Amino acid sequence: MIKIVAGNSLKNTKTPSKFLLFQNKTLPFLDPCLHSSFVSSPSISQIPTTTNIEREMAKWVTRDAISTILANPSPDSASGLLEIVVQVLDLKLTGNRYTFNASDGNMKLRAIFPSNVSSEITSGSIQNKGLVKILDYTLNDIPNKSEKYLIVKKCETVSPALDTEIKAEVKTEESEIASKKPKLENDAKTEGAGIILKPKQEMVSKSAAQIVYEQRDNMAPSARMAMTRRVHPLVSLNPYQGNWTIKVRLTSKGNMRTYKNARGEGCVFNVELTDEDGTQIQATMFNEAARKFYEKFQLGKVYYISKGTLKVANKQFKTLQNDYEMTLNESSVVEEAVNEETFIPETKFNFIPIDQLGPYVNGRELVDIIGVVQSVTSVSNIKRKIDNENISKRDMTVADETKRTVVVSLWNELANNAGQELFDIADKSPIVAIKSLKVSDFQGVSLSTLGKSTLLINPDMPEAKNLRSWYDSEGKGSSMASVGSGLSPSKSGARSMYTDRVSLSHITGNPSLGEEKPAFFSIKAFISLIRPEQAMWYRACKSCNKKVTEAVGSGYWCEGCQKNDEECSLRYIMVSKISDASGEAWVSGFNEEAERIVGCPADELDKLKSKEGEMNAYQQKLKEATWVPHLFRVSVTQNEYNNEKRQRITVRAVAPIDFAEESRFLLEEIKKMRNSQ
Repeated sequence: MIKIVAGNSLKNTKTPSKFLLFQNKTLPFLDPCLHSSFVSSPSISQIPTTTNIEREMAKWVTRDAISTILANPSPDSASGLLEIVVQVLDLKLTGNRYTFNASDGNMKLRAIFPSNVSSEITSGSIQNKGLVKILDYTLNDIPNKSEKYLIVKKCETVSPALDTEIKAEVKTEESEIASKKPKLENDAKTEGAGIILKPKQEMVSKSAAQIVYEQRDNMAPSARMAMTRRVHPLVSLNPYQGNWTIKVRLTSKGNMRTYKNARGEGCVFNVELTDEDGTQIQATMFNEAARKFYEKFQLGKVYYISKGTLKVANKQFKTLQNDYEMTLNESSVVEEAVNEETFIPETKFNFIPIDQLGPYVNGRELVDIIGVVQSVTSVSNIKRKIDNENISKRDMTVADETKRTVVVSLWNELANNAGQELFDIADKSPIVAIKSLKVSDFQGVSLSTLGKSTLLINPDMPEAKNLRSWYDSEGKGSSMASVGSGLSPSKSGARSMYTDRVSLSHITGNPSLGEEKPAFFSIKAFISLIRPEQAMWYRACKSCNKKVTEAVGSGYWCEGCQKNDEECSLRYIMVSKISDASGEAWVSGFNEEAERIVGCPADELDKLKSKEGEMNAYQQKLKEATWVPHLFRVSVTQNEYNNEKRQRITVRAVAPIDFAEESRFLLEEIKKMRNSQ
């Protein structure tokens, strides 16, 4: 029903004089005093139609409102704000707050209403597809995304729900009028000072609560149950909240671990949870809760979780971009979301090219990689020093389009399950995508899985298809080099050569270094002595590089691979003395590092040693390797020998000196010295 209130009678209503009431909606109205033809003639063509009125309302939406908000994310004061009018779309209850999409016809922005307007929404004052004027706001980042979240601090209603969503492009008014000419003359009546028009089909505006209730009744029982929950976005959680429920996908699951401390023994495991905004949080369960939920939590499934607690995350150990971490106890509720449509994202990867792993060496940040499997070793058992427990380990070599390879160590279940599958199909060069890998400086650069690591074999993703195409057309016939070989400061992988640069005296003069955990340093030094009489290599299995013994009859037996081979390879295990201006020290170097120092593989040096002659070629080769400057990355640990603790310095990476890069480093050091004076 259209009620047009004429002239001065508007003063006695709550509706502003520039509006009329149409189907219980406040709409712009042209003053009759200025349009005499409108008053004098009852012609319907001069009465605003529904479409025309809504088109008029669309003009009230602030042009480029979303761009204006994004350009001014933190306004200084509410008094200095422009009056921004937007349309409310996709209004829904999320937790104890109402969320919506703010639209200006061109762009949309996710937004949340303040809690003090919830009553206006339930009463129908603020409706879906209605217009609101934003008087104060702030913008928040959505973690792990480039998107923003509009937090409305203060607003007021401009119009209840329109029939349609406002778009930037609309049809012309003339074509709309021509296509719609309803005959309402017979239904026109007068009432007091106004005109009442009864349309053919009366439309009733509905509040958000009514719409939700009707949608709920039309749903299947499981979906109806899901809709009654008040789900909180992870970004809204904090330690001071009371009851909350979250809907999340399990994107990472750690192994069950045991621990022992002053309070006794126990077990613990962690999971990583992701909601539909891409926000992640880590949840930890101890003892009874760990045993209760370990089997219930399955990777990739979606769950409703409630009755947990939050605390500030320990920055030293956190690996997710979230200020809080969650703890679930035995009274927490975890329920799988079944038979529901969900938009929770799958596991997301942030792939790092293999030739760019250097900056992550020995850092806290974990990395994701994707590559082609070149080789996989048999599984082996390693005895853990802390508790003498045997754990499974398997190594595989992976390459990518940078034509670099890296060794990835798979541990525990990944070594036994996914590792065995890869071992069986290694000859087909499968593609692997691995999430959450630790980068260490073993063999220059190497990767290790953790309890939370995820491994996908031949994943269905664009990166895998591109990598497969490259490998089949070009990569298969290309020569690959280890990311740790030929490391130089000018390459991205050599950042570690310029971090923690010290002199030898700093290490040798501090006997307590490496007592609790290995200490890592960078050194610029010369090889001053390589003893020719030492046992510089060992016989190794060609598959797993472990030590082999001579087999009965012929060949060599590998305990790790449990097989007999006719041939073996030689691998360095060399001790040498290095010197710099402050002193000298003995260091140990393994195969890759020793090869770069000596300049040839151990097999080649062994042939030189067996040659006879007045001038021994073997000793000459070692002599040529001395007094050559190198950059070393070393680790310092404590070993006990004859009840006496001694330092052990191990070379983890070796690189020749890039004098241009070295000059820049020295100039930077000089600048620091000047600034400190």
